[in-house]
Amino acid sequence: MKKLGASVRHLISEFSRARGIDGPLAVLIAVGALLLFAFIKLAEEVMEGETRAFDEAILLALRTPGDVSQPIGPLWLQEMVRDFTALGSTGVLTIITLGVVGWLMFSGKRKTAGLVLVAVLCGVVLSSLLKLGFARPRPDLVPHSVAVFTNSFPSGHAMMSAVVYLTLGFLVARTQHAAALKVYLLSLALFLALLVGLSRIYLGVHWPSDVLAGWAVGACWALLCSFVMSRLQGAGKIEPETPSA
Repeated sequence: MKKLGASVRHLISEFSRARGIDGPLAVLIAVGALLLFAFIKLAEEVMEGETRAFDEAILLALRTPGDVSQPIGPLWLQEMVRDFTALGSTGVLTIITLGVVGWLMFSGKRKTAGLVLVAVLCGVVLSSLLKLGFARPRPDLVPHSVAVFTNSFPSGHAMMSAVVYLTLGFLVARTQHAAALKVYLLSLALFLALLVGLSRIYLGVHWPSDVLAGWAVGACWALLCSFVMSRLQGAGKIEPETPSA
């Protein structure tokens, strides 16, 4: 394992020098590539039906024994999970995106605001195209606890919460200079994306593999947007990080 780790670090270092990319950005690219690979492999397994046993086991584990119409836990938990899943809805994500774009514009970062808006809009288009392309039916194993209108793979809520929250987290974090603030923003974004994805499984509207795929491609998109922003900042085409007070 030590030799493998040393080899990976060496490859990242060589790639960084060849492309003029610093170490952290090279790691970001490597993680993005792994996420993309994970999504492709997961999509292959889903299309071949290899994830069915795993998906069914997880969904049934979250249902009351003897009554698959009822999720486990008290009624207040079910209502709370419905609130959580709304954090990944189109309406809520639109309000949050526009709120961050407005904050960036009033902060004098108009070019960054434009990049954030384009990144999120392109992520929405990507999510819609993937759903149309795979056209996987929704779970039929348990009743749905909320209304659904689109195909199942990848999970739109999981993907778009990752796209919006992680993209906003990465891009807004790159406007700040303080390391503690960066960590806080990214941790909050990751927590929200995970919360939304788990809520979709609990409510029975997505197979677990749908959510895993949504997280993978959404996080990959967010990393790509962060890389683009870093390069544009380095070229002086958008606003730099804000110095600490």
